[in-house]
Amino acid sequence: MNKVRVGGRYRYEPVMFDLLNPPFDVKKGDTVTVVNLPGCPRANTMGMCHVARDGKFAGMVMTNSLVKV
Repeated sequence: MNKVRVGGRYRYEPVMFDLLNPPFDVKKGDTVTVVNLPGCPRANTMGMCHVARDGKFAGMVMTNSLVKV
């Protein structure tokens, strides 16, 4: 399982789980930033994290779908 850092920039390359249950505002190849949201589980909990694209929340993805830029 991949570990990601909050504030880190990653390229989104979806694994099977994210293909079947895609985030609402991220497409394959997009550059995203990992964020922690108040009241939500922190990044890497159960292999998932929240991401932002262009400074706006973009969804929750599997950490294995993120490749370091």
